[in-house]
Amino acid sequence: MSALQYQGLTNYRQKVFEMYARAREPAGSPELRWDRFRADRDKLFQTHPQTPLTPEQAAQFTSLRYYPYDPSYRFEVPIEPVKNKKMITIHLDDDGPISLLPFGKVSFQIDLQQLSLTLFWIKTYGGGIFLPFKDQTNFDETYAGGRYLIDTIKGADLGWQDDKLVIDFNFAYNPSCAYNTRWQCPLSPSENELSLPIHAGELRFQFSGE
Repeated sequence: MSALQYQGLTNYRQKVFEMYARAREPAGSPELRWDRFRADRDKLFQTHPQTPLTPEQAAQFTSLRYYPYDPSYRFEVPIEPVKNKKMITIHLDDDGPISLLPFGKVSFQIDLQQLSLTLFWIKTYGGGIFLPFKDQTNFDETYAGGRYLIDTIKGADLGWQDDKLVIDFNFAYNPSCAYNTRWQCPLSPSENELSLPIHAGELRFQFSGE
């Protein structure tokens, strides 16, 4: 990439950090913060030079699609430590190997089912928490490769409430590779595949030019 492109990518990352900072603000209800998050994200996708979309996609873009907001998919949960978990290595052509260290899990209940997801620490310079997941909406309604809830390296997290991690599936979003093939993304390990559908968060991207 050129120096100008690197500058643009840095600005895009800053915008994402700002977007999530607004989503963490205590003012207003979680649903109102979600509405603002959606509007901010749509603006980034439509207007920023570093949008994940191709120029053809951006020219036709109006908004990303989501399930309606459902407060039952928002949780404040403690992190439960896990021990003796093996490192997972994901190989990406452009970025090389990415190592994920399972360090904790979060548990919650949906439709009377007790569920849990593993939290990963990305073993790279600076590190960061990564929480991807798959569920039974993949392929039909949502991206086949699953979605992300937290990626602190990219600024994507909803913070903490009284030492508990905020998990809100309404904010679940697609990795960049869901929009076109120029992107490569680490996808959810099999242990984070949920046994039921999560009818919250971003739906599968649709582009009329494809």
